[in-house]
Amino acid sequence: MAEEVKLPLTDEEAEAICASKDAATQDFMFQQTMYRIKDPRRSLEFYTKVLGMTLLVKKDFPAAKFSLYFMGYEPKEDVPKDPSERATWAMTRKATLELTHNWGTEYNPEQSYNIGNKDGIGYGHIGILVPDVYEACKRFEENGVEFVKKPDDGRMKGLAFIKDPDGYWIEIFTTKCVK
Repeated sequence: MAEEVKLPLTDEEAEAICASKDAATQDFMFQQTMYRIKDPRRSLEFYTKVLGMTLLVKKDFPAAKFSLYFMGYEPKEDVPKDPSERATWAMTRKATLELTHNWGTEYNPEQSYNIGNKDGIGYGHIGILVPDVYEACKRFEENGVEFVKKPDDGRMKGLAFIKDPDGYWIEIFTTKCVK
């Protein structure tokens, strides 16, 4: 007996399911997505110079042998100078990227991370909104960035996927793609 294929929700069904929000969650916010990285030098250069992010705060945990680098799209001049104030401020920014470096993994070729796209299942990507996908991709090409999909490849035109230094996928899109 064939398994029944579930049709996608209608817009009305989705809105009805999501209609009521529990008041207890009023102050919840999406704060971070975490990627494990092998080489912070390469990753920090990529996320700051190629994608234009700002280092919001760096936290070291010597006893556990790892460091965290919180990245986001906050203006550099808004980053507090006082370390304690900076740490609190960074953790109150929306939609940051936490880059986690487990010390020594960069020297161990046997050490790898499951980035979610190797088998085509599981975790997919993060998305970066840009004013012009074609201009952004031209810049990425000039910086030697590896592409998964260029803007005119495949069925979905006008959006791209690139890889960061660890192979994580990043969707590059503009509001013109989101209709």
